[in-house]
Amino acid sequence: MKRRQSFFFQILIFVIAQLAWLSLLGLWIYWYVTNYIIFSQVGEKLSPQLISESKNIGTLVGGLVLLVAVSVGMILLFRHLTIQMKMTGLYDNFIANVTHELKSPLASIQLYLETMKKNEIPRPKQQDFIELMLKDTSRLNNLINSILEIPGLEQKKIAHSFSVYMADTLIHELVNEAVKQYKLPGNAIIIKGKASCECVVDRDAYKIVINNLVDNAVKYSAGSVQITVRLFCSVKNFVLEFSDQGIGISSVEQKKVFEKFYRIYNESIPSVKGTGLGLYWAKEIIRNHGGQISVMSKGKNKGTTFRIELPIYQTSKKRYIEKLLKITRKQPPKESDE
Repeated sequence: MKRRQSFFFQILIFVIAQLAWLSLLGLWIYWYVTNYIIFSQVGEKLSPQLISESKNIGTLVGGLVLLVAVSVGMILLFRHLTIQMKMTGLYDNFIANVTHELKSPLASIQLYLETMKKNEIPRPKQQDFIELMLKDTSRLNNLINSILEIPGLEQKKIAHSFSVYMADTLIHELVNEAVKQYKLPGNAIIIKGKASCECVVDRDAYKIVINNLVDNAVKYSAGSVQITVRLFCSVKNFVLEFSDQGIGISSVEQKKVFEKFYRIYNESIPSVKGTGLGLYWAKEIIRNHGGQISVMSKGKNKGTTFRIELPIYQTSKKRYIEKLLKITRKQPPKESDE
């Protein structure tokens, strides 16, 4: 629906621009022909005082206005066309990446199943195969969910469960969970600072943000993963700075990393997999929390720092935060698994 509206909008601008251009052309032709006829019939008998300057001025001003309208219309068309072409290129890359991401675990599962079907596999080895297939299945499930939830996240139609959390306690919990999930060494992530302030957070959604940042650090670290998480509370915001020692991000790409489908390519790590949705997803989640996320990097091989700011409960953005809690209270309780 959005794409149709955008297409209709561009066509409408084009039609209006053409009408303005034709009106300008017609107005100038009319003005020229009228004056030509007058002067050809009357000639020098017409007194200069009888010539109406207001009509000429009005014609000139009207022509300039229409000319500006044409120029603006053409600029808007060019801008929308450029954006559309860029999005098409990103979308093509996204399709290629998703296809690869889907085929890889599917091929792995198929291989294990065919091996178990054709050969007598010892029970312990079967258990290993089953564990690997479950891991690939989980990977597929996470990929599909990330793709399906993006439209709902953009339109704020995803059911959220916001609660009040002590900031540093929540971050310690989520970081420890990420360490276990990505099977990192205990000293891979170091947490510094304290944040004795409360924030309104959807824990599951914020976990996705932390996991995406950890996943990026793992993917784009040429050597061992080393992450530093700094926590503190400013006057109005809880601030989290997530720094890695990876390949870094150029100043040009820093403006693009939060765009949908955008992925960083680096010749030193050419086999990095992904859909280009992780940081976009993180940005949308933080935005829905009333916060903001930004990125800083000193350049190639100098690491990257992501800075997340969330409003402190009962201090900043009070109406918005209360609205989040109100939305959560209105949602029906989740059905029991029993």
